[in-house]
Amino acid sequence: MAKCMICEKTLAHGNKISIARSHVSRRSSRTWKPNLRNVKAMIDGQPKRIKVCAKCLRAGKVQRA
Repeated sequence: MAKCMICEKTLAHGNKISIARSHVSRRSSRTWKPNLRNVKAMIDGQPKRIKVCAKCLRAGKVQRA
C-alpha cells in the first residue's frame, strides 16, 4: 500500500471533472497517490529501507544512512 512511514500520508480520493459548455457535465472518481521514495534511513541506530514522501525528505524529517 502507498503510505509514507513518517507522516502516514496515503491515497486521496476525489472526483475527476470534465467541463463541457459552461457547467460541469460529468464526474468520475480518481485517486491521488503520494510522491513516495525508497530511502535507506537510520531508524533506531540501524540503517533500514523505508518509503518516505518527498515532502518529508525536503523537510529533513528523515536522516539518510
